[in-house]
Amino acid sequence: MKHSILLCVATVLMLSACTFSPDERTGVISQQTVQQTIDAIKDLHPNHDAVRIERGVTQAASLWMRSDGSDSDFKQFCIDNFVNDEAERKALFLNLSENFELLFGYFNRLTVKLREPIHLDRGEVSTVDMIMGGFNVWAHLTNDMFANKIAFITILNFPPYTLDEKKEFGDDWTSHQWAYARMGDMFTSRVPARILQNISETNAAVSQYIAEYNIMMGHLLNNEGETLFPERLRLISHWGLRDELRTYYGNPDGLERQEMIYQVMRRIIAQEIPQIVINNPDVQWNPFSNVVYQNGVAIDAKPEPNVRYQHFLNNFKALSSQDPYSPLHPTFIQRAFDGEREFSLEEVRAMFVELVSSPQVKKVGALIEQRLGRDLQPFDIWYDGFQARSAIPQEVLDATTRRLFPDRDAFQAALPGMLIHFGFSPAEAERITSKIHVDASRGAGHAWRAMMRGDQARLRTRIGADGMDYKGFNIAIHELGHNVEQVISLHDIDYYILYGIPNVAFTEALAFAYQRRDLELLGIVCNNPDAEYLRALHSFWASYEIMGVSLVDMAVWEWLYANPNATAQQLKENVIRIAKEVWNDFFAPVFGVKDSPILSIYSHAITNPLYLSHYPMGRVIEFQLLEYWQDKCFAEETLRVFSMGRLSPQTWMRRAVGSEISVQPMIRAADEAVKAMRR
Repeated sequence: MKHSILLCVATVLMLSACTFSPDERTGVISQQTVQQTIDAIKDLHPNHDAVRIERGVTQAASLWMRSDGSDSDFKQFCIDNFVNDEAERKALFLNLSENFELLFGYFNRLTVKLREPIHLDRGEVSTVDMIMGGFNVWAHLTNDMFANKIAFITILNFPPYTLDEKKEFGDDWTSHQWAYARMGDMFTSRVPARILQNISETNAAVSQYIAEYNIMMGHLLNNEGETLFPERLRLISHWGLRDELRTYYGNPDGLERQEMIYQVMRRIIAQEIPQIVINNPDVQWNPFSNVVYQNGVAIDAKPEPNVRYQHFLNNFKALSSQDPYSPLHPTFIQRAFDGEREFSLEEVRAMFVELVSSPQVKKVGALIEQRLGRDLQPFDIWYDGFQARSAIPQEVLDATTRRLFPDRDAFQAALPGMLIHFGFSPAEAERITSKIHVDASRGAGHAWRAMMRGDQARLRTRIGADGMDYKGFNIAIHELGHNVEQVISLHDIDYYILYGIPNVAFTEALAFAYQRRDLELLGIVCNNPDAEYLRALHSFWASYEIMGVSLVDMAVWEWLYANPNATAQQLKENVIRIAKEVWNDFFAPVFGVKDSPILSIYSHAITNPLYLSHYPMGRVIEFQLLEYWQDKCFAEETLRVFSMGRLSPQTWMRRAVGSEISVQPMIRAADEAVKAMRR
């Protein structure tokens, strides 16, 4: 199977190469010129670093286009712009860093402002809003940097290291050496602006589709014609549906509502959901019979015509169109894993399979079954009974958050006190939260990092006209964790070029660490003597669920690369097939139910391609961080580890906790917790 996928990928790349226009073809410099250039620079600088010269010239040649100049122009450019003296090289590094911060920071700020009508809860989205929100202000930046030769100056003097080299040498590098290595990652591909703009427009359309994908819960009917949910309850798919389902554990009437939500999810996955019921309060719908009613009369209602999967396909086509222009990572899968995560897909998959196939999964499943007093159902992948909040009625939580946070201003004002509660000094809490801006979100919520000092990170969550409900608060605390990381890893690092974290899983780790303590911020204290065991079980079960979802996501992308001309119908059929296969391999033995497609409900798969694996990796990292921080100050450790910046994942982790990223601590803790809970 692996060989056939690679063959198909190679075929796609060969076909894509035919679409190059003459001025988009890279790697036009002859090998003879490359060698002559290397020799000339070495002769000019007797005390030289041969590896740096060879690597810089070779990388620059691989991205040089004929429009950049002739072979002789290339040679002269490299001779003139190679910096051999280390003091001069450091000055060049600082100059580039300062200018990149200005460019990235203001381009990011522009993007945030242009997308506000799409992202924020400000009424109807106009055609102009969609067009401007899909406009990519970055589209020409990289190409302009190549055209004015800044990119080539950077490449020549700060050539990239391979992932294997970072793994081998990174532990011994200083932050200065890491900053030089990250400068080398700045220009590794040369994607035409037209392709980047198309990706941006495609993503804007997908994001808008999902942001408006709401189910009117008070208009759902069971087979007796009864409504089970509040009239005004409107839930976004999948986040709102999932979180609502979670609230009914411990509720004596909860099972029927959970079964209805699960049926809604099945209709969405299969694209059997009637188009007319999406975001529409003027009809009623029985998701079991799939009949739609208007004014009490059944009406004909056509299903949504594979829109979900067409958007998925559109993202694939847009993102894979970059492949011919990315010589180091020539598929989106490689860019997402080897490039962005600095973990291969195979490494990530092996880690996930290690946990989801562990014998502890059946033990935890049996414990949940015992606590529920019934057989497990597929939606119990979201079992929330290990959380303290599961014992508190949803209406009590909602009333509390609405009273405390009637609007975004109230939540904004509360941020410093929240950080003080987590152990930050008043001055530190004020410093960090002054760099965070809260907005009412149109979608489920998100965090958006600033990319220059002086700008603010954005915290977005849903805030209703009657205040912030508990779901919105829970998401907001998750996003606050992201924002705290974003502020620290921008303002407290040694060099700007190191801003951020190794990959997104690390910011998810801190977001999960904040989210798990949300009740504390409401003044609700858990005095359960089994609290630590329950937290371990919750982390394990939540990781089990999202790892399964991620395995589906990865397998679907592999299938797409093997079938690049697939239709939306074919994609739908194979997403469902893959979801059922992953379910049958790792979940059916625990749940006793075969062929559930539930692992394919996540909207991330549509809006954020190949993002899902960051969540389980983040949970694994969070677990190890909190285990290490048990006898330490949470705030001090947060400041310490997130000020290290964007090292490679395992180097960062070893410096943070003294060991590599591994699922074994979580598995061991789950095993101990099951034994303790049965005593």
